[in-house]
Amino acid sequence: MGITEGNGRPALLRAVPAGAEARVAELYWEAFGRKLGPALNPPEAGRAFIAAHLHHDRGIVAVHGDEVVGVAGYRLGRRGLTGGGLGDVLAAYGPFRALPRLAVLALFERTPEPGELVMDGIAVDAHRRGLGTGGLLLTEVAAVAAEHGCHRVRLDVIDVNPRARALYERHGFTAVRTERTPYLRALLGFGAVTTMHRPVTPADARA
Repeated sequence: MGITEGNGRPALLRAVPAGAEARVAELYWEAFGRKLGPALNPPEAGRAFIAAHLHHDRGIVAVHGDEVVGVAGYRLGRRGLTGGGLGDVLAAYGPFRALPRLAVLALFERTPEPGELVMDGIAVDAHRRGLGTGGLLLTEVAAVAAEHGCHRVRLDVIDVNPRARALYERHGFTAVRTERTPYLRALLGFGAVTTMHRPVTPADARA
């Protein structure tokens, strides 16, 4: 790819480029594999499933040099970055293993309300964390939301990821409710999910 801004920061692309599907899936699995594992394990199968069913136009990708170093997925309308329906899960995992996996995946479904963009996850390469890549991605997500006439961005963050929550708070997100899910702790590794909102203003749109 060979894309980097002159100041050394990663460049941002408004879609997942062709050929980067496996890398995006790798980053997603690194960030969310613990949560997605019960639905998509083993890991190699999960990464392959994510890569095969991406909606390229619902992702913002950070590229440094020749490497994708971060990705933020979002959902507008009925489409998010990560896809794959009933038929895809059946084809990948077979009829006997597909139904419980679909039940787990249904727990993560988030439908945007009118005028709302829903974050579909943000993942940054471990070697790039703390360098501002996550903030750049969040700023670009807000720009996309503004350009689509949305009035807010919504996301969910789990209780075992305080670092992500701190990032979101630094970029204008505030918690609006927390759902306690102790029944999911043994299965998915977390016991509460906090919904956060960030208002979108005209200033968020790119000039």
